[in-house]
Amino acid sequence: MLTAVAAARTVAASVLTLLYVACAAPVGLFFGAVLRWKTGMFAIGHGGVRLALATSGIRYRVTGREHLPTQGAVVFCANHESNVDPPVLFTVLHPRLHVLYKAELRFPLVRTIFDVGGFVPIERGNRDRAMASISRGAQALRSGSSFLIFPEGTRSRTGELLAFKKGGIIMAIEAQVPLVPVAILGGRDAMGKGSALIRPATLSVRIGAPIPTAGLTIDDREAVSRRVRAAVQALLSEGPVQEEADPQRLTG
Repeated sequence: MLTAVAAARTVAASVLTLLYVACAAPVGLFFGAVLRWKTGMFAIGHGGVRLALATSGIRYRVTGREHLPTQGAVVFCANHESNVDPPVLFTVLHPRLHVLYKAELRFPLVRTIFDVGGFVPIERGNRDRAMASISRGAQALRSGSSFLIFPEGTRSRTGELLAFKKGGIIMAIEAQVPLVPVAILGGRDAMGKGSALIRPATLSVRIGAPIPTAGLTIDDREAVSRRVRAAVQALLSEGPVQEEADPQRLTG
């Protein structure tokens, strides 16, 4: 019975999201590409994400919002265990959050939206192109655009934190902006790796204190990566956010 309900909600969320994208994407692209009004473009994106999360039954609790930046750009570094992680973090972390995304993304319309929105594609199999993408990201950071990265590079099947790749760390060091550790828990309960079914679930998001990079160089990337990974691991070890910790953030 629960599987049937989850399947129905997954289908409903997929259909509604596709309809929303079909109707809203041209408006968003007009805002972003023609009017250069990215605030409006991102607002439309947030509307679609919230619709998908609510229809799927995905809720979340957040703690550590005092660590969110009030000015200047940062790089958010989060663990990754499910496809529901990015939309939840896109909603929680920043009103105009940019993302490093895989260049092999197959959906042309989504790629166009990402590119107009200032997201940066990265080809992990081509070092020269990957470094060029990192430089583009660093320039965007210097211009004030905050980014979300998943340093593990792929979703963890077990929830155990994987080794961190250095690209996003280097990007933050090049731009001399802080790295903000983020832990997200509960994603596998909603949608495990390899599953197309989205189950209603309550995710927890823990936001840690920023880790500065001012004055550091690329030679410091290993030490910075270890420090960020340890911070994310510590947040994960705290476990799910209790409802009373921040009840007004329970949404969906």
